[in-house]
Formats: sequence, C-alpha cells, structure tokens
Amino acid sequence: MTDTATQYEIALRPLTAVVEAVPPQAWDAPSPCEGWSARDVVRHLAETQYETLTKNGVDLGRAPDFDADPVAAWDEHSRCVLDALADDDHAGRAIDWFFGPTTLGATFEQFYVWDMYVHRWDLARAAGLDADLTDAELDRIEQGADSFGEALHMDGMCRPAITPTDDGRTTRVLARLGRVAGTS
Repeated sequence: MTDTATQYEIALRPLTAVVEAVPPQAWDAPSPCEGWSARDVVRHLAETQYETLTKNGVDLGRAPDFDADPVAAWDEHSRCVLDALADDDHAGRAIDWFFGPTTLGATFEQFYVWDMYVHRWDLARAAGLDADLTDAELDRIEQGADSFGEALHMDGMCRPAITPTDDGRTTRVLARLGRVAGTS
C-alpha cells in the first residue's frame, strides 16, 4: 500500500462510519455547506475524487448513483479510489493541478484527504451526529488550511473565516473555514 492510500484509508474509516450512521430521513437535510444537503456533501467528495482520478488516466468504472443509495454508493466509490491509490503507478502519476505540477498521490494527500476530514464534520452536522474530530485530525485540517494560503477562501473552497463562538479548539479551527461549530 502506498503512503497516499494509507492516508486516504485513515481519513476514510471515520468518514465512512458517519456515512453509515446517517439516518435515512437525514440524507436530504441541509448541511453547513450552503445549498447542499447531506447527500450532496458525500456526492461532492466522490465526484471531485472521481473526476481528478479519471481525468488523469485512472479507470474507476462508472460513477456510483448517490440518489438511490448514498451509503452503498460511498462504499463502492471509496473502495475503487483506495484500490487506485494503492497502486504506485497511479499515486506517482505526474499531473498539472490547481496549485501547479504535482502527482495524483500528493494531490490526494494535500487536498482530498483534508476535504474528507472537513466534510465529515459537515455531514455529521447535517445528520445531527457528532464528527468526533481528534486533535490529530484538527492538526491536519489546520495544516491543510495553511498550505492553501489565500486560496482557502476562494469561491468554491471555504467561506471567509468567522469569529469563533467559543474558545474550543474544534470551534476555532472550523471558524477559520467559515463554519459555526458551537461548543466543543
């Protein structure tokens, strides 16, 4: 297994636990991401990962249907991505990405794994669940935010930072991403 696949799998386990815990009636509940439901958050994660891999020569087969069964679709998608990222040829493939020349593996480690931690919180919030972000995950979110610089608050990334509602670490980290976490 590549380092990229390991990092993906570490982020995948707790995210999948939240995906599996979403009550059926909560899939259409609004998320903290403006205009997105819980289902849209998971669909976004899958679509962006799928698009990056397939546009760079990785055959993942057909994209799963998130409308019919988001849990099964996420399981299918994440297994395909994990298998692809475990392949050194895929993870090491040179690509031109938003931040310049890099590899698929580095792109997943810098952005998509980070996105999985952040959107795990969004999904949990939409479904009335606890994301249980650990200190190590909050470190990863902060490091990712630092690495994006001003691009963090570009259209399509995160809303502008807000004033935290309390001094809890989760609240402070998520406020930097324009999210209201409440007491944590």
